[in-house]
Amino acid sequence: MESRGKLDVASCSRPVKFFRASIAFRLRPRKTCAQRIRSYRPQSAAVFFLFMLLAASAEPSARPAVDNLSEIRELVEAQRWQEVVQKLRTVSPRNVDQNYYYGIALAQLKNYREAGRVLLAGRRQQPRDKRFATELAGVAFKQKKYPSAVAWLRAALKLDPSDAYANDFLATVYFLEGNLEAALKYWNRVSKPTIENVTEQPPLRIDPALLDGAFAFSPASMLTLADLATSESRIEGLGIFPVYRFQLNARADNNFDLVLEARERNGWGVNRWDALISTLRGIFYQTIYPEYFNLHGSATNLTALLRWDAQKRRALATISGPLWQDAKYRYGATIDLRNENWKVITSFTGPATVLGGLNLRRESLSGQIASVNSGRWNWSTGVELSHRDYRSIFAGAALTPALLLAGFELKQRARLDSTVLRIPERRFLLRASVSDEAARIWTTPSASFLKVQGSLAAHWLPRPRGNDYEVEEKIGLGKTVGQIPFDELFMLGLERDNDLPLRAHIGTRDGRKGSAPLGRNYFLSNWEINKNVYNNGLFGIRLSPFLDVGKISDPDIVLGSRKWLFDSGLQIKFHILNVGLTLTYGKDLRSGANAFYFTTQP
Repeated sequence: MESRGKLDVASCSRPVKFFRASIAFRLRPRKTCAQRIRSYRPQSAAVFFLFMLLAASAEPSARPAVDNLSEIRELVEAQRWQEVVQKLRTVSPRNVDQNYYYGIALAQLKNYREAGRVLLAGRRQQPRDKRFATELAGVAFKQKKYPSAVAWLRAALKLDPSDAYANDFLATVYFLEGNLEAALKYWNRVSKPTIENVTEQPPLRIDPALLDGAFAFSPASMLTLADLATSESRIEGLGIFPVYRFQLNARADNNFDLVLEARERNGWGVNRWDALISTLRGIFYQTIYPEYFNLHGSATNLTALLRWDAQKRRALATISGPLWQDAKYRYGATIDLRNENWKVITSFTGPATVLGGLNLRRESLSGQIASVNSGRWNWSTGVELSHRDYRSIFAGAALTPALLLAGFELKQRARLDSTVLRIPERRFLLRASVSDEAARIWTTPSASFLKVQGSLAAHWLPRPRGNDYEVEEKIGLGKTVGQIPFDELFMLGLERDNDLPLRAHIGTRDGRKGSAPLGRNYFLSNWEINKNVYNNGLFGIRLSPFLDVGKISDPDIVLGSRKWLFDSGLQIKFHILNVGLTLTYGKDLRSGANAFYFTTQP
């Protein structure tokens, strides 16, 4: 060994100096290097070896880290994952790149638990490195933990919103979860997906040209989220598809076929049972609903209501269809005849004060045009000519002469609906609506009034797929200006002709309308959560707890609620074929009164 060779002066001077400093030799007179070596005592040598042993034990025992990553990168490019793992397993500590390559190699070898741990360590070293969030999403995806994969991909896109791979990956995860809107949102960022064919399943009877006009997209083009939303609005506006959805089917060429899966309403119904149930769904409250849909495949619908209840007779008929055979525009015409007995009373149950009563006869003829401009907004406008008169009047404290305006009335209506917020990945939708009715009554003297209403409606599906849970909230406001007739007052309560439900306040007593709060201005909030209990496609049950908050006011202190009203309760919703049945139990939290109500929906 080299240590056994001759030592020159230079090679000897450094250790001699070191040991003189360490053990304080006092050497007199000055000796040569050879003499110094020969004069070292055994105990001095023992101290030397002991010191070296302690110095060695103080050094880290781990092997040195791999500094050159070029070899690791070559192995990764060659997909030799086992060799990558072998080379990096014992390296400690690992730097950022080493943790990245080690983590993806472990993932490729399906050691997902260890891969996740290593990639998390790398992300802690470099939180701004999007690679780790993307690879952690891949690990979660391989384990079919789609919500976790979504969270990691969203984290990656916060760091780089234009990352094509992360956008495509996230869209694919949403697509597999059945959330087509969210998939389109992220696919559209990378100019995908391309639609090759558009088909219907099962085959539909509607005029193919009319249906094609309802689609805002065309074959051999990219499907955008905006075009899908517009198409859905127009399909819904046709009024013949109670249930529908768009489905993407992947093709071998990486493009897609778009399929409209829909249940179509034709004629009186799918079969005699469907027609019978639909027509007689209101038989328990002396009402039938004759309806005929999709006349000759034109999406022209005839709907009617006939009620022979002695206290509130009504006959109503409506015809509606696409204008100029264009699904974007739709016309409607309605005739409505009413003969109703009203008893204005302070409560629908228990002791109550009668504030007035009358018999109302009203006939009206109206027409409107609606436009589904896009998935973002649509509008409608129309006119109504009506005539009213009152008989058997008991004025009481509520029915002032200013309310009993009889004669002809001409009314103009306008409405605008808009999608305020759409968050597809959260399955959240917020819509706004504003409407006005301006009317003039030819009485003596003549009178005019304006009714304005606005609402916000939120819809949220909290689970990534399906509608097992569904949360809905609607807030509405209404105000009137001018001299308004009695039958134009707002009503807060459950009544089959009323669209402002306060679900522990029933609008009739002894069959007569007038037991729910009436007034010129209102605020109403309706919240509910729907839970599917059973559904086999033809028959389903949902439970719906709800909470309503409302207040209605009027310049006449006799009318209105005078206080805020709070109603809570439970609805049981059934659907049989195309018919909905709802049983409602509500409790007035202010008075403690209980309410039970039954109604149907098409």
